[in-house]
Amino acid sequence: MGAFIVIVIGVVAGVAFFMSYVSRRTASFPLVQSLMGGRKRLAFWVCFAVWALLFFLLGLLIGSVNSVICMVHLAGFWLLSELFFYLLKRGTHKSFREYLPGVCAILFTICYMIIAWYLCTHVWEKDYSLESDALKGDLRIVQFADSHVGATFHAQKFRDYMLAINALHPDLVVVTGDFVDDDTSREDMIGSCEALGELETSYGVYFCYGNHDKGYFNDEAKGWTNDDLMENLAKNDVIVLQDEVRLIDDRFYVIGRQDKSEEDRGAGRKTPALLMEGLEPDLYRIVLDHQPCEYDQEEAAGASLVLSGHTHGGQFFPFNNIGVLTRQYDRSYGLERRGNTDYIVTSGISDWNLIFKTGCRSEYVVIDVHGLK
Repeated sequence: MGAFIVIVIGVVAGVAFFMSYVSRRTASFPLVQSLMGGRKRLAFWVCFAVWALLFFLLGLLIGSVNSVICMVHLAGFWLLSELFFYLLKRGTHKSFREYLPGVCAILFTICYMIIAWYLCTHVWEKDYSLESDALKGDLRIVQFADSHVGATFHAQKFRDYMLAINALHPDLVVVTGDFVDDDTSREDMIGSCEALGELETSYGVYFCYGNHDKGYFNDEAKGWTNDDLMENLAKNDVIVLQDEVRLIDDRFYVIGRQDKSEEDRGAGRKTPALLMEGLEPDLYRIVLDHQPCEYDQEEAAGASLVLSGHTHGGQFFPFNNIGVLTRQYDRSYGLERRGNTDYIVTSGISDWNLIFKTGCRSEYVVIDVHGLK
């Protein structure tokens, strides 16, 4: 919640800054001044109205949140462009046309946001190779999280991604939360569950809840219930673990935790120590935990591998690690080893209500664990 509040405050401040700063700078363009007859106040309010209209139209096209993100980036790049040309002028003793920083900022922002859209709406494969003395033989795990089905793709595209995962011949597929959310249609929910059922694995498909899967809206607004989701997952042979443990092939455990959001819902969740109490100490332990926030406890409990999502890889540069700095998460993205425990946080296969990623890219994760022969 701390990271979310910081982001909201930053967005509101960014929009306010954008509307005042960019309108003022645009109003100073010689062409605008000429059209307004040199009346600076009128020029400012006309520019303010134009930018507000553009903001509104962009919101209709890509959504209000994404429109805000574009505008905040434009304001930031405009400020940097002004600084760049100021330093260039001081260094070269040459003068530049007053509108040049603004034009450069607009063009750069367009290119930058197109790349950010591509990084968010296209999916890559991310590979990791691990070793463990606790595992007999090798194990290929494919992990994905944060599909938020319906945000950047629908059920048919999700099925395409599952076909790509199938071609990797995984031993195990794990879904580490936020498979769906409040904006996922009933049709997309059912179709995506069916796509999970088409996966061919050695040991099955395992699922742990994220903070969005059970939703924040009422069931009528969503058009489906959590029981509907559970029923469709079960119908397609997806094993849902809610503070539960499964021993697989007498070689390794899969441990699915309830999401940390259950504490806010009043249900709570078991500690890692309680979940792993009494397990065979020499077997490999894979923990599915949507939010990467209890690393010390999971290491102390004897986890071998902890798989998470939730952070979306930090989402935006240069704020990728704001969740870590505010101590909301232990890690924002990637692989980390603490003691005998490996931790992997994925940036997610999609996004929530956003179509831009600038500090990472969308992905599913392939983990090859090499054990004792």
